[in-house]
Amino acid sequence: MALDGLLVIDKPAGPTSHDIVQRVRRVLNTHRVGHGGTLDPDATGILLVAAGQATRFFPFLSKERKTYEGVIRMGFSTDTYDASGHPASTPASVLPGREEIAAAMAGFVGDILQTPPRYSAKKLDGQPVYKLARADREFSLAPAPVTVFRFDPGVWSPPDLGFEAECSAGTYIRSLAHDLGARLGCGAHLAALRRTAVGPYVLAQAVTLEAFEDAGARGEAEGLLIPLGRLLPDVPAVVVLAEAEGRVRNGRLLEAADLAAPPTPQAPSGPAAGLVRLVAADGRLLALARPAEGGALHPFLVLP
Repeated sequence: MALDGLLVIDKPAGPTSHDIVQRVRRVLNTHRVGHGGTLDPDATGILLVAAGQATRFFPFLSKERKTYEGVIRMGFSTDTYDASGHPASTPASVLPGREEIAAAMAGFVGDILQTPPRYSAKKLDGQPVYKLARADREFSLAPAPVTVFRFDPGVWSPPDLGFEAECSAGTYIRSLAHDLGARLGCGAHLAALRRTAVGPYVLAQAVTLEAFEDAGARGEAEGLLIPLGRLLPDVPAVVVLAEAEGRVRNGRLLEAADLAAPPTPQAPSGPAAGLVRLVAADGRLLALARPAEGGALHPFLVLP
């Protein structure tokens, strides 16, 4: 029987995001497993891992805003922008005060252009740039637009600054740390990072990799998957009448007469803005749909 659902893993430090996927594949005995939103090997926290039909939801899951907490070490930058790299600047003899740091952090809040780290999975001409950097190849990366919703200072225990950040998908926290050090003139790099939320998914819902593998050994791993019907909980649901379920399966437009009630209006924000979930009377998720002309709904992600 196919396993479909979303797993919220509390990733440990050490393994790559791909390593986590491989271990989940072994537990579920299926190849159709993927992750949304890479975490660096040294980072911990929420990694969304989808199995089966849930992988089709990644265009929305991977675009959710993300929340982090961590530590930025002031005083020098590194070539990787984090603690795994080599020093790339002369150590600063004087560090800024907390108020100066907080003011500089506030300058990053909003819509900004951010250049990814040279050592990252960002692709250039189809190749991850970290491979080019390791080969000492010359290349440049264009800055990309990202949004930083929050970048708040925490405990300042020189040279380490605790922080919290909330940002759009595609934001590199390592780059935020590096760029903060450059703006302050003292150099900085990311010393520790933990992802605490991805959209509506928080650490309280997460399971450790060891706990998931233990559940798999007991034949209970499926119970830890969030079922398809509970994905994208912020997207309004509309019940499709039984006689119209065939129209959904064939991807045909649905009119008001095909629905038990009109869909609830949704605020136009987030990666799934404007969409609705089409569900059967018994709660089964049938499809995602987009609005069409004349108030109709067009199913586009139809589940078997």
